[in-house]
Amino acid sequence: MGFTIGGIRDMRSGSRRRARTSECTTVAEYTGLWGWDVTPGARAKRGPGDGGSAGECSCGAADCRSPGAHPLGFAPEVKAGATLDEVTAAWAEVPGAAVLLPVGRSFDVIEVAEPAGRHALVRLERMGLPLGPVTVTPHGRAQFFVAPGAADELPELLYRMGWDDAGLDLHGLGTGSHVTAPPSDLAGLGPVRWLRPPTLDTAGRPPQARLLLGTLAYVSHRAPFCA
Repeated sequence: MGFTIGGIRDMRSGSRRRARTSECTTVAEYTGLWGWDVTPGARAKRGPGDGGSAGECSCGAADCRSPGAHPLGFAPEVKAGATLDEVTAAWAEVPGAAVLLPVGRSFDVIEVAEPAGRHALVRLERMGLPLGPVTVTPHGRAQFFVAPGAADELPELLYRMGWDDAGLDLHGLGTGSHVTAPPSDLAGLGPVRWLRPPTLDTAGRPPQARLLLGTLAYVSHRAPFCA
């Protein structure tokens, strides 16, 4: 016949390898290594002559309010702990979907303007404070991953620190929100990138917001004068 058992096994293995795209490997890293749930998200195309704004959304809704920046309602989440085989099977149903991370489970997010976030990250590293992952979006936002519950605590924390009436460009994202994970595209504007990638120490144990908030608030307040 010209085939051996080993040859058949190699052919099947090769087929599986070809099916495992780089995006599946990325999703499997998020679920299997970092222990995060992953939600398939919509993608957007830039409309012709629109100056870079998002055009049609892959969700199919003509009146979509957030093209390329929301979960696909019909697609189930891929749960933390999913293996590469499980991710590959799930992603075969939504090829090309953006990788979204649900907030409020393993982490919350404190979001500031990118220049302020970059300055704050340097200060925080110099001070030796614990840090979690940090992303930067194509529309100029830095997103600091912090312990769950931070979004609800943020107003009280800012009040205690005397920053509650400072009009800061600083916001908390908690339960019900999603963030786009690198290297997925956000709203047709370009990829999200890591400023500080996750590690085994930080992915499952992001820092308490209060440890970072003073620096983030100060740098956000100073940002217009330091640009």
